[in-house]
Amino acid sequence: MAPQMIFVNLPVKDVDASKAFFEKLGYSSNPQFSDETTACVVISDTIFAMLLEEPKFKSFMAPGKRSPTRPGPPRSWSR
Repeated sequence: MAPQMIFVNLPVKDVDASKAFFEKLGYSSNPQFSDETTACVVISDTIFAMLLEEPKFKSFMAPGKRSPTRPGPPRSWSR
């Protein structure tokens, strides 16, 4: 059985600054899965942090779901 790959999508305001932060911590980036709005940070052989500019991150969310950057209680709390 092939190892499970884990990709964690994180919203960021500045991809380059966020990528530099992770590189200072000793992680590398994978340019194959990076562009001007996204950076792929290699945490381990099977774990990756996808740093996405906020507008791109929001495009991954289902319509009607709250963004973690948007304040307010979860929808289940409102009537």
